[in-house]
Formats: sequence, structure tokens, C-alpha cells
Amino acid sequence: MSEIRILHEDALRSRIRLDREAVDVVEEAFARLAEGGVEMPPVLSMHMPQVNGEVDVKTAYVPGLPGFAVKISPGFFDNPSKGLPSTSGLMVVLSSETGRVRAVLLDNGYLTDVRTAAAGGVAARHLARPDASRAAIFGAGLQARMQLGALRLVRPVAEAVIWARNPARAQALAAEMSGPGLSVRATADPAEAAGFADIIVTTTPATRPVLMADWLRPGQHVTAMGSDQAGKGELDPACLARADLYVADRVAQTRKMGELRAALEAGTIADDGTLPELGDVITGRHPGRQHPDEITIADLTGTGVQDTAIATRALAAFDEE
Repeated sequence: MSEIRILHEDALRSRIRLDREAVDVVEEAFARLAEGGVEMPPVLSMHMPQVNGEVDVKTAYVPGLPGFAVKISPGFFDNPSKGLPSTSGLMVVLSSETGRVRAVLLDNGYLTDVRTAAAGGVAARHLARPDASRAAIFGAGLQARMQLGALRLVRPVAEAVIWARNPARAQALAAEMSGPGLSVRATADPAEAAGFADIIVTTTPATRPVLMADWLRPGQHVTAMGSDQAGKGELDPACLARADLYVADRVAQTRKMGELRAALEAGTIADDGTLPELGDVITGRHPGRQHPDEITIADLTGTGVQDTAIATRALAAFDEE
């Protein structure tokens, strides 16, 4: 029996970074999902309101890849007050040929952070205007920081504004991110943040809208990536009615836990079975942005195919030594 490889966070961080390769890996995963043959069951999600926690389990089998990942991803949102990060978790990689465990990736959620940010980069690459240079980030946590970094990999973002419910955290993130080639400031006015930007990314655990439809203007792209549980929602449901193009990472998921769920409940968008997915845009099966003045929205809930893709790349990085 072959030895099971156990890889810890530090080792994984040394091989996998949020860079253009990570964006390409996640882009290819979405393309494979659109092309068919991928087995990706619904997310197993357990909500624990008594402890302000949740756990998601995601997986996907991609034909042709040597392995597939099963990811356990906890989020316990009172942890910062205990001196602990809100998210942690691990991935188990199994052989696609035998089902035997190949590796355990004790990444504490790092690979999830990378693939989530990379998906934001993929969405902006295919839906934002090529000349988009100003970004607004809603939220001031780790993913807010990483989403801004991902945008800069695919678009010429030179200015950014941060809005968060905690103004001090927004100020701190703005100061941290400002540097050569990037000017970042904080604002206490979310409408002002939205109006400033060519690209808006919402990265909050909000259960009530933080981005309103009447703040949007022609030419903007919005990536909403915080609504990964049925009780969450960052966008005013009317945002989807204002958009010229709505794109889901996986429509079956966004119906249940994404921004689409709230919009369907509010009756602001029709689901006639033709809503496109990000992979459809990547592969050309559905047109993306067709005019500079269009408003586009990407609804990202996080998919198992992203986890299998990033885990496979991580193992390959060690095999290349």
C-alpha cells in the first residue's frame, strides 16, 4: 500500500499562491464543469446558529484528473474573539482510479481561500471591462484582501475603496493594501464606494443586502461571493433585475444559497432554465459582456470542482520536485 502523503499549511503555502497560475487552474475547472462529465453532488451544509458556526462539505470528480478532493470547511464566526481564525478545514485527496486516499491536505482553509479569490479573478477576467481600473471591496477580512489581489492579476486596477461595517478594519485594510501602483482608501458610505468603482466585489457574511440596486451604474461588474449559505445575502434582489447579464458559478447552487435565491423569492428575476454559468462564458457557450455599458453580476457560492482543481495542482507541485 502506498504511503499517504500528509501536507501541512506551511508547505502548501510555499507551493501554491494566488497568482495567474491559480486563476488559470480555477478557470479550467469551470470550463470542465461546463463541458460535462464532471460529477459534483450538492453541497452538504450544516448550520449551527447556537455557536455561530457552519460546516460545508464539497467534492467533485473530474474525468482525466488523477485524484479528487473531499473538502471539510468549517466557519465559526465568534472565533476572532477567542484569538482564532474564523475558518479552518482540510481536504482529503483520493485516487480517481482506486478510491484510495492519496493525501491529506491540512491547509486550515488556505487552499479554499486561494481558489475562492482565484474564482473572483476568473469572473473579472471574463465579465469586467478590459479597462476597469477602479475597484470597490465590501468587507475587510482576508477574502477582501485576496479578492483585490486577484483583480489586479486580470485587470489594470490602480485605485480601490474599502467599505466594511467596522470602519476601523476598513481603514486598516486600506492602509495595508496601499502601495506602489495601487491607491486604496476607506469610506464609511457604501453608496459612495459602489459609485466609485468599475468592479465591485462583496465579501461579507451579510444576511441583509449591503449593495443596493440604485447604486449601480452602466459598465460595472459585480462579483458577489459571500452568500454561501441559504440564510446569507449581500445584494439587493433588484440588483439582478438591473443587470444585463447574471452568471452563476453553478445555477443549482445559487438557486439554494446564492444571490439568485433571494432574487427568485423576491420575483426580481425569472429562472427559465437558461441562466448561464461561468463555465459557459469561459468556453464560449454563452456570450459574456457584449457592450461596455452593460452591468454584469457573477454569483459565486464556491464549487467542489474548484477544490478538486486546486488540490490536484497542490499535489502536482510536490510531485514536480
